[in-house]
Amino acid sequence: MTNDLPPAVAIIGGGFSGAATAYHLARIGGDAVRILIFEQRDAIGAGLAYSTLDPSHRVNVPARRMTLDPDEPDQFSQWLDQNDALGDDPDAVLPDGRRFPARHLFGRYVREMLEPVLASGCVRHIRSAIARVRPSTRLGWALETSGGELYQADVVVIATSHPPPMPPEILTGGLAGQPKFVADPWAPGALDGIDASDRVLIVGTGLTMADVVASLERKGHAGHITAISRRGQRSRAHARKPVEPYGDFLTPPSRTALDLVRRVRRAVRPDRPWQGLFDCLRTQGQGIWRALPLAERRRLIRHIRPFWDTHRFRIAPQVDALLDRRLASGSLDIYAASLRSADADADGLHVSFKRRSGRTERQTFDAVVATTGPGHSDVLTSQPFLADLLNAGRVVVDPTGLGLPVDEKSRLLGKGGANDSLFVAGPLARGQFGELMGLPEVTHHAVLVANGIIEALSCVMASAAE
Repeated sequence: MTNDLPPAVAIIGGGFSGAATAYHLARIGGDAVRILIFEQRDAIGAGLAYSTLDPSHRVNVPARRMTLDPDEPDQFSQWLDQNDALGDDPDAVLPDGRRFPARHLFGRYVREMLEPVLASGCVRHIRSAIARVRPSTRLGWALETSGGELYQADVVVIATSHPPPMPPEILTGGLAGQPKFVADPWAPGALDGIDASDRVLIVGTGLTMADVVASLERKGHAGHITAISRRGQRSRAHARKPVEPYGDFLTPPSRTALDLVRRVRRAVRPDRPWQGLFDCLRTQGQGIWRALPLAERRRLIRHIRPFWDTHRFRIAPQVDALLDRRLASGSLDIYAASLRSADADADGLHVSFKRRSGRTERQTFDAVVATTGPGHSDVLTSQPFLADLLNAGRVVVDPTGLGLPVDEKSRLLGKGGANDSLFVAGPLARGQFGELMGLPEVTHHAVLVANGIIEALSCVMASAAE
């Protein structure tokens, strides 16, 4: 920090986690802090999830539960009304009044909420990737962009979340170079080469699979689609009408994964939708997680996470109805199967997979789309600055394998304890906080991080004044 400038905070990553942190930091700190947000995209706030322009990609929770500001829970819903954002999308509104708009609208809302602080100069958007982060010869940190530019910051916030997709090696090895092998369904125009009558294999059956089917349907695809994953589970649907959370898993909290699973099973009520039970688990999630010893957290990740993800991360009712129609018509099949081999010739893309029954099949497809998701296991090596920090011994992998180790204030933990000038915002802090993939949780976490930064900066300013 120089004598004539406020302290600087560098936020690496301008998706929703980084944008929310910048928004709340600007609100709390005002002119007393300079905020630099490094994001290569033209706009901040959308990230991977909300940058899609496909109108068939809808938010996965009702709009009334989405907001940038926890103190204004209806902010996004009010924004939709003020901008008549759903005027040309009547399908977004369900008969019971719940609204599931296109995801790009939420990205636009976040951008507009940030416009005042960007215009004032309180937040500065730098369209560059960070290559290196090193302790500065002065106080704070030196950040070097991929283009070689240097920046100084008193505090650094790591807000990267989703690394690039990591398709199965069987597909990348056997189908490399094939024009109709889609390794990254989020790449611009990724599905444009798939013809209306093509036989399509989708590897992965979660939320991204549902998005791909919705996109193909919008483009007029009428061919057969096969979707496979090891468990063959598709993301579950919302209840047919709004439900209230029910259950209690914190008095007292479970100390083992087995006890937690047993309590959940006992709490299921045949007269109430299971979604209400899972909504309770979500709201109590951080308390549940913190009560579990490390070994039990690992056990929960290893055995329960796939089932949790399909029930917790639900799909919009409109997309769920589309999958149901496809399944009923026979134009979509979803199997529990694991890949065995893949190759290609003039006749098509040949993929062998073993069904859960034990039978191995070899089928021919015109197109193959990988929807197995980002390579979270390699997140520290996929980001150059994180790989550099890892090689320098300044960061380590969280013992749960979910990201970076942080304390209760989301300060990065190292050999010497918590670092007052390095924070982690968003999903990379899951090892400490548990549920940090859903938007409401990320929003609350951004407030926590912003308050922690202001507290840390007060110490920096006090030291500089001495």
